[in-house]
Amino acid sequence: MSAKQERRKNRVVCFEIPASDLARATKFYETILSTSLKAETFGTHELRVFAHDDDAASGCLMKGPGFEPSKGGVMAYLNADPSLDAVLARVERAGGTIAVPRTDLPGDMGSF
Repeated sequence: MSAKQERRKNRVVCFEIPASDLARATKFYETILSTSLKAETFGTHELRVFAHDDDAASGCLMKGPGFEPSKGGVMAYLNADPSLDAVLARVERAGGTIAVPRTDLPGDMGSF
């Protein structure tokens, strides 16, 4: 197991909260949690990322195509270490379907 896998001790590694009004949602979460969110972009999506330690689960507010608060709800990403491909190979046998093909993230962020 790699050092990165050793650091990820939680099954939930990331979450995304859809927001159609990113400014309003940012103000809401910053106010109720007494924190600051970091503005970032990922392709055509605007994000506001919750602060986190390197080895902790975190997430973001997400605005962009496919992210509508009333339709999608919160997206939670689960740790599939040591092999996402092995997990994906078991999805259909377990009665599920793969809605989005494996997608590699930039840098050393991994994939989903």
